[in-house]
Amino acid sequence: MNLVAKPDAAATAEWPDLVNELDRWGNAGRIAAFWWRDDDAVAMTPALARLLSIAGTAPLALAVIPAAAETELAAAFGPLPQVAVLQHGWRHVNHAKAGKKSEFPPGRPPRDVAADLAAGRARLAALFGARALPVLVPPWNRFDAGFVPLLAPAGIASLSVMAPRPEPLATSEAAAVDVNTDLVAWKGDRGFIGTAAALGGILAELRRRRLGVGNPAAALGILSHHLVMDDAAAEFLAQLRELIGAHRAARWADIRELRP
Repeated sequence: MNLVAKPDAAATAEWPDLVNELDRWGNAGRIAAFWWRDDDAVAMTPALARLLSIAGTAPLALAVIPAAAETELAAAFGPLPQVAVLQHGWRHVNHAKAGKKSEFPPGRPPRDVAADLAAGRARLAALFGARALPVLVPPWNRFDAGFVPLLAPAGIASLSVMAPRPEPLATSEAAAVDVNTDLVAWKGDRGFIGTAAALGGILAELRRRRLGVGNPAAALGILSHHLVMDDAAAEFLAQLRELIGAHRAARWADIRELRP
């Protein structure tokens, strides 16, 4: 029986299941790291204020749309050193002529992509200074692999999409800082996917890593979207933030420690 090749599946789970899994990590002398990314920030809206209140002192990486970002947002983050800013494309505009939405689809002129990447990086650096990390979060989590060589010249060192990605990044081109569980039911009512499904995804990934499939030292990424966060998602995030912060075998990791 090959436990490494076939880790336990967990389509759904409840809070005691996550506690039990973290207990197993603790008994093995390991600590499970988690990181939190939230997308589509442009202004200090009531929805964003609610998210920041839920996160508390936990590290939070906000993917900000550069072209739409308001200058007041930088001032709002002033007293919040735990908040990092990531580059959410340039304008969050769909350039795909067919198929799934993407700001950086195959076939788009490379010079246009390079210009957008550089403009987005410059805009965020001007607004947020060192808080703006050289991490690209492409809208809709799609970025054609042919454009990866354009990241470094634009000053971008890391790429964050949904795991698993179709093919690994060459470490010489960029570092991968991916998320694993998206809390929004995009193919449904755009509400919360539900506690059972969210915990099931988290638990399945933790089991994979504990049993030797995947890197147990890599942080597991949680993805939220404050603009469509309903009460159920807010309650889930609050409970998850508290549990991870309190468990001896879990911790919230700052994205600044996960990237080069």
